[in-house]
Amino acid sequence: MTDSAAISAGTGEGTAAGTGVGTRAAMGDGTRAVRAGLPEPVKHEPTLPGPVFAAHFHLPGDPTGPYTYGRDDNPTWTLLEQAIGELEAPGDGSDGAAGTDVETLVFASGMAAISAVLFSQLRAGDVVVLPDDGYQVLPLVKEQLTAYGIEVRTAPTGGDAQLDVLDGAKLLWIETPSNPGLDVCDVRRLADAAHARGALVAVDNTLATPLGQRPLDLGADFSVASGTKMLTGHGDILLGYVACRDAELTASVRRWRKIVGAIPGPMEAWLAHRSLATLQLRAERQNANALALAEALRARGEVTGLRYPGLPDDPSYKIASRQMRRFGCVVSFTLPSRARADRFLDALRLVDDATSFGGVRSTAERRGRWGGDAVAEGFIRLSAGSEDPDDLVGDVLRALDESAG
Repeated sequence: MTDSAAISAGTGEGTAAGTGVGTRAAMGDGTRAVRAGLPEPVKHEPTLPGPVFAAHFHLPGDPTGPYTYGRDDNPTWTLLEQAIGELEAPGDGSDGAAGTDVETLVFASGMAAISAVLFSQLRAGDVVVLPDDGYQVLPLVKEQLTAYGIEVRTAPTGGDAQLDVLDGAKLLWIETPSNPGLDVCDVRRLADAAHARGALVAVDNTLATPLGQRPLDLGADFSVASGTKMLTGHGDILLGYVACRDAELTASVRRWRKIVGAIPGPMEAWLAHRSLATLQLRAERQNANALALAEALRARGEVTGLRYPGLPDDPSYKIASRQMRRFGCVVSFTLPSRARADRFLDALRLVDDATSFGGVRSTAERRGRWGGDAVAEGFIRLSAGSEDPDDLVGDVLRALDESAG
């Protein structure tokens, strides 16, 4: 059997080798991540079939079947989408089958996924509520939505402030923890309030990942994320996804993907699926490293505005500990000046100066260099990687010392 045939045969019932999905639902995160989306085993075939490169497929007769044209579907996407759906679904077995009630669509990037939800659901005259402290591309999104006759209201993530501008909204967009400020809002409270007013709810889950937070369990209609970051974790692919339980909503997002054509390549999809197997291992180490860094930075007099949701004295800790199972790999803080921040970044040896986050190699940047974020010139966003914690903390403290002069 060919790889593509093995994929088609293995995805008909959405089960994995040696374990039914109902059983897997009750398994731990590591087991779920390792087994997510694998097809039924086929003798002499790889456990995870290789990427299927195809613009078109053999299609005699009427255009029926799962694969007709490469812009619409691909067997490699199918396995990845099934895998992410299993991770976004409840992990306690309460629904009887992990992933079977969650449909996932993958995209070329996180922004492609975000755009697909916003522009598939909103029309001229609608109202959307966005965070005013979210991802730096959201102001550009706001401009485009406004140009299309959509009213955009904004409010901070912290303190559930978006509640105050919900009346009349068609869609509430939540980003929690927020990027880069790391504020957290109460997803269930906001979702309940939005639904009571007839609004849909989408949550950007990029920073938390499905192993840190499951927005669909908290009442959201859409869980959206950039797979470029923590989900895949190696800084070598661009990817996004939308997970949803409602078939009609999913169909509208799928239609938008077809129209726009913002699809991932099969190699990117395969690399992403391969990377999921180590998600739990990476998340455990990177979250632990982030906490260790936060605790070390808390003792430094030149550091102000330190934020990490996993610190017991963080303003977001109470809410985060209630709705998150892991607090993420990102720490943010402010140094006294732009010059001090630049010297600090230049002195680092184990932390790359890069704009992304969530990778196995630690990264940091002075976020103000891009503009668009309401942060101080000395504001640092640091993403903890998988290095040995003593080495990583030691490097950061040494760089702080060297940058003081």
